Amino acid sequence: MPEPRDSERLRRYWDKHARSYDRQMRFFDRTLFGESRTWICSQADGDVLEVAIGTGLNLPLYPPDVRLTGIEWSPQMLAIARRRANELGRTAELREADAQDLPFPDASFDTVVCTLSLCAIADDRRAIAEMNRVLKPGGRLLLLDHIPSSVLPVRVIQRLTEVITVPFGGEHFLRRPLRHVQAAGLEVEQRDRLKLGIVERLAARKPTLQSADG
Repeated sequence: MPEPRDSERLRRYWDKHARSYDRQMRFFDRTLFGESRTWICSQADGDVLEVAIGTGLNLPLYPPDVRLTGIEWSPQMLAIARRRANELGRTAELREADAQDLPFPDASFDTVVCTLSLCAIADDRRAIAEMNRVLKPGGRLLLLDHIPSSVLPVRVIQRLTEVITVPFGGEHFLRRPLRHVQAAGLEVEQRDRLKLGIVERLAARKPTLQSADG
């Protein structure tokens, strides 16, 4: 995890960008991510936790019968998410919390969702371990993020971009969440790479106690 001073600096960074976040993400959703948010959220069921819910852009995409909880690190982004939930009439428990230290007991949720956020969480391995911890046996982890391109020239551009984005906003372009998902023992059921391999969406399941014990 980052030092407390760095942590607060990054929190202020995302608070500052909260108002412009939706406008920026609409561009990337249109040009890069396409229907991937819908692909992720449509598979959620039961008690659902969205980690790093941001401004709540996924809120209208969930099935109406899910019981939704969302956590967000930035108070300003969380405030926008709460307004969006009210405008949509979506019942959701939204609270401020850190993805690296989720404030929930083990095996609390049927589905855990995280979209376009592991790139900016300081310790993405720890965040995925926490998501795995709060999943019920047999529950599903649904992830969407940008990853290193499968095309070398694009990867070079991503690496150069990190020289600016990592120090300023903690945003990485060369992370591979899949590795941490597999290391946590989750069973990958579906994985797609899109747009020159830059976009990855995956669905993984936590083994049941019976299968985990062999």
